[in-house]
Amino acid sequence: MFNKQIAILGLALISFGVQAQDNLINKVKNNGSEGVEDKFGFEVIVNNEATSVKNQGRSGTCWSYSGNSFLESEILRKTGKSIDISEMFVVRKVYEVKGEKYVRMHGYLNFGQGGALHDPVDVLREFGAVPEEVYKGLLSGQEVNNHGELETILKSILDAVLKNKNGELTTAWETAYASAIDAYLGEDVKEFTYDGKKYTPKSFAKDVLKINANDYVEFTSMNDKPYNEKVFVEVPDNWSYGLSYNVELDDMSAIVDEALKDGYTVAWATDVSEKGFNIRNGVAIVPAVDFKNMTADQKATMFDGPKTEKIITADIRQHSYDNWTTTDDHGMHITGLAKDKEGNEYYIVKNSWGTKYNNGYLYVSKAFFKYKTISFMLDKNALNKDMKKKLKI
Repeated sequence: MFNKQIAILGLALISFGVQAQDNLINKVKNNGSEGVEDKFGFEVIVNNEATSVKNQGRSGTCWSYSGNSFLESEILRKTGKSIDISEMFVVRKVYEVKGEKYVRMHGYLNFGQGGALHDPVDVLREFGAVPEEVYKGLLSGQEVNNHGELETILKSILDAVLKNKNGELTTAWETAYASAIDAYLGEDVKEFTYDGKKYTPKSFAKDVLKINANDYVEFTSMNDKPYNEKVFVEVPDNWSYGLSYNVELDDMSAIVDEALKDGYTVAWATDVSEKGFNIRNGVAIVPAVDFKNMTADQKATMFDGPKTEKIITADIRQHSYDNWTTTDDHGMHITGLAKDKEGNEYYIVKNSWGTKYNNGYLYVSKAFFKYKTISFMLDKNALNKDMKKKLKI
């Protein structure tokens, strides 16, 4: 990833550094006047159950927070239980697998704090899950994550291994690497007690969470690749080379709308470096006039209420991705659907930056979703018969 007008989100970032993250958060928090969200007159159409809003702190682990939030809603939907899953257990397991792959690829792999929406699902499938109370992944005295030093230390170990001073790789580096993860996140969890019973991460996932990792599928929309087939989403943080179904632009929003109305939620990866994304005001829009061409008055009143938005086409969306004005910045969780006082529909989105602004939620216009979505993930059972047939699911 890279910088644009503002440094792009390490918060979700699916792979930025901490300084870039701080710069962007400060920008979006101070872009506009606080308290204008009510001017849109939002009315909730549907809002599905979700667990409490979390704070990823100074870490580029939004992919774990958004993915876990999505899985927690799936647990609620299937079992009625509100269970807080450990994000840092997921991060730990991803670092383990990513480190091994980085060495096997001789360093030709993106290594950082970032990840993809499917990573928590992959961890669930391969390793299981643990409750937050069992594995917080915080150093003594910390209240929120701060992973800048952790990332630097881990990458330094791996890069030293790649220099291969011994002429052949030893197994010692694996122990050193795991020890560094232990030092910053805590030792791995093999067994624990939950509600008076003993579990392993795998048995907890199977017996308590009761969700099938194989039920979850990802989607994107790119017009330079064949539609209705699985494609590789070409972003740096897709380090595990996960595939997404490539659907047409209108199908993308139709899939999400139908899922939400049927009680499902959606994990979402997107670009949040846009001027139309405003965390303080709790909205994300695509004004019809580009920000650089706006008058001072238009800039000042961007979030004073519903505005005419740009009509997004597949070509506009693709062009923005190709020229790097759409970037893979952040993962969030779509829980519902709302409309403004003029009848325009928005997605209700749960964030992972704490609850200071708008209780941790925002309203995302459908134009923004169509324009800036990198990918999204949901339960394949939320798809209608025609879509399953089209995608051969």
